[in-house]
Amino acid sequence: MLSCQAPKPAAGTTANQVATPARPASAAPVWQSDAYTLYPDRVVQGPFEARALSATELVSNYHSPANAFLSPQVAFKFSINGKDNEMPSGQDHQLLAVARPGGEAIETPPIVFGQRYVDATPRPADAYLAPNTPVRIRLDMRQVLAAFKKQGYYTNFKGEKLYQQDFKHVFVAGSAAPLSWDFDNLVNKPDLEMKDPDGNGIYEATLTLNQPAAAKTTAGQWKQSIDTADFPQYSSDYPLADALYNLALEEARRAVEPDSTFRTGKEWAGVWTRDISYSIILAQAALQPKVAMNSLLRKVSPQGRIIQDTGTGGAYPCSTDRIIWATAAWEIYKVTGDEAWLRRVYPIIKNSIADDVQNAYDPATGLVRGESSFLDWREQTYPRWMQPVDIYQSENLGTNAVHYQANVVLSFMAQLLGEPAVAAQHEQRAETIRRGINQHLWQAEKGYYGQFLHGRTALVLSPRAEALGEALSVFFGVADAKRAQEVVRKTPTTPFGIPCIYPQIPGIPPYHNNAVWPFVQSFWALAGARAGNEQSVLESMAAIYRPAALFLTNKENFVAENGDFAGTQINSSNMLWSLSGSLSLVYKVLFGMQWGADRLRFRPFVPQAFQGKRRLSGFRYRKAVLDIEMDGFGNEISSITLDGQPLPDASVPDRLTGRHTVRIVLKSQALASQFTHPARVHFAPETPVTSFEKGQLRWTNISEVTEYRVLKNGVLVATADDHFYAVPPEPMAVYQVIAVDKYGHESFASEPVDAGTATANQQVQLETTVPKSSLPYKGFTGKGFVEISKSKNTTLTIPVTVPETGLYAVDFRYANGNGPINTENKCAIRTLRRGAEQLGTVVLPQRGTGEWSNWGFSNPILVRLAKGTHKLTLAFEPANENMNGAVNQAMLDYLRLRRVD
Repeated sequence: MLSCQAPKPAAGTTANQVATPARPASAAPVWQSDAYTLYPDRVVQGPFEARALSATELVSNYHSPANAFLSPQVAFKFSINGKDNEMPSGQDHQLLAVARPGGEAIETPPIVFGQRYVDATPRPADAYLAPNTPVRIRLDMRQVLAAFKKQGYYTNFKGEKLYQQDFKHVFVAGSAAPLSWDFDNLVNKPDLEMKDPDGNGIYEATLTLNQPAAAKTTAGQWKQSIDTADFPQYSSDYPLADALYNLALEEARRAVEPDSTFRTGKEWAGVWTRDISYSIILAQAALQPKVAMNSLLRKVSPQGRIIQDTGTGGAYPCSTDRIIWATAAWEIYKVTGDEAWLRRVYPIIKNSIADDVQNAYDPATGLVRGESSFLDWREQTYPRWMQPVDIYQSENLGTNAVHYQANVVLSFMAQLLGEPAVAAQHEQRAETIRRGINQHLWQAEKGYYGQFLHGRTALVLSPRAEALGEALSVFFGVADAKRAQEVVRKTPTTPFGIPCIYPQIPGIPPYHNNAVWPFVQSFWALAGARAGNEQSVLESMAAIYRPAALFLTNKENFVAENGDFAGTQINSSNMLWSLSGSLSLVYKVLFGMQWGADRLRFRPFVPQAFQGKRRLSGFRYRKAVLDIEMDGFGNEISSITLDGQPLPDASVPDRLTGRHTVRIVLKSQALASQFTHPARVHFAPETPVTSFEKGQLRWTNISEVTEYRVLKNGVLVATADDHFYAVPPEPMAVYQVIAVDKYGHESFASEPVDAGTATANQQVQLETTVPKSSLPYKGFTGKGFVEISKSKNTTLTIPVTVPETGLYAVDFRYANGNGPINTENKCAIRTLRRGAEQLGTVVLPQRGTGEWSNWGFSNPILVRLAKGTHKLTLAFEPANENMNGAVNQAMLDYLRLRRVD
């Protein structure tokens, strides 16, 4: 049985009311679980211990176990151009990397691309992957090269054509470092590129697995070395918490670059929109408001719009969480009262949301399209079949919570600036998003929100919990009070903290998948406090203090399964949003500071296990400096005074100047019992791979699955324990399959498959509407293709004829070789209209650097068309500016029209 709780209570207390002996009590745990124990002055995790020697010095003996007891069973695949394009998901090559008899080198035979290899070497008992194991991997590419020579392209298992002129690299991906399953970033790992120096078609790579030199360690001691006396000073009865607060202050100062902007982390230079915004909301608006202002302004385009960080398919609008900038800007105003700042940021937010309304707001659901906020590594949180255009089409919980709050913020700003009509408009938009979240993403049977709607012409809810989205839905007030309590009580948490998603995705290494991010945990703590759940707040505080103490830095993330920082794909020390989250425990949880437009409110939340006296001195609020003292526990104030006089509504007015003392005494009454949902890390089934042939829908067999659910147009129509389903004769339908394990955990829905007898699948060759391009790209249909850019074919008029009235999906076959699938900023965007009526935004994401013969489809736009001929226009409009500004280009092959009702 999983145990994640505070120490066993004394007689007369409930499970969530922990009796704490009088201080000092360094031997009495504050928090205890099967995984680790937190004391007032130290944290103990198995053989590892971190201890506060003083408020300015910590020691730790932690070292990462990441390289110990690694399995010698190495799974791998080959990849052309950094794509997962060799074999179906779940079919990997297998190598047993153990020493061969007589010291024979570990070497694979030449493995034919696309043909699975399984090493038949028996595995010795208790065999592990030895340090510095050299492995030579060989790949036979002769069939691929012969296809290039014969017909100019190679057809892979998906039926996709890879043209010779687009062939750039061959890589090996896999399970044991330095191998990685991150296909999108293989181009950044030159040691994983296969080479054919003699030109015989046999590519090779020699790798050294389990290199001890790659084992990551942290320092054994932290001692304050930077003066942070000008920051608010904190002290309490808990030496470990005091030292971690001072560590966060020092790292906050280290996070400021010479140009007075924030550095995202030790390993992450530069200003990133979402990182700085979440950091500002958590703590940096109060701690370093001028640096926060400078950093936000660094992320504004010349057109006066918020910059979306580089990301999936060329960033905006595949990713749309840039708008969290608005909430950060509002937080700065609330802290500083700087009206010039308010007037400066107001039009930026207003114009950015206006573009988003045109490009990403879905009137059918009331939700906003785009990638999960901060979860911007495609394979880490989405099914493998989803391309960037599918991510644009999806509607995510966290991103929608961010857009809800941005509209709330803009409404507040408009009221202050005397624009009531704008205020009312965005108040209504916020309400539409809130209603959409609660209607389309809420799961009553689970008690928390689903991860996202995904699909193409019919959207299906992924039932996974998404930690940041769940937290923001509570913290921003998307969930009402009853629902907020349910979310905090029922969302699964694991022994080391709340993972980014739950359950996890199989076959994907830890980063967002199977990982805890301290800044997300901090927002979960804020959600727990808002919901009045003491147990949840206590768990979150422990989950934030444990890694910071053991690692002696505020790391970016750690593995959910074992709490180790070294097992994730990328990590950084001195991470801005992690250290800001640690500070937020003091400012926003314990002291409960809530800034309003004209006041600072105190709504403390002190778990009983952290009861006692605490002091925060030198805290700046507008033109005042506050020295704040607090005693007791709970979330109700017994008395609060300002310079000895009662403070109405526990609020400091914005007109206060000079230095003042605030004293708070809490009622120290036990909170009503609240529970959480502790769970082991669990991996959901693989996503089925489906096909349709001769009236039957078929899918792959997945181990440990108890049933398969068949969806038609997003609606459950059958369950099966076999691997096929007879599709009844019908004009048109889209089918998907979901695999379910014995615990009831679901896979993602499979890639949509068009089935049925419909012939209403029309194509309009676009070279019949304007002159075709002379560029030498391959793979198009008809007689050519059309180039669109900011100067060429900025408006296309396209006639379409439909045989009968109905609902149709309109999309475009296109190519965009301006960048890789996972980063940069050259996603092409256009607006589709019928006359003046906007039908939707057509998104044409990047498909691979220089891969101009790699064709795919844009997002489908659902349009009701009457029988007859219609003129549609595809145009580049001002709202269609991408984040690059200069390059907004794609090649268009044809418009496709499919009947979907």
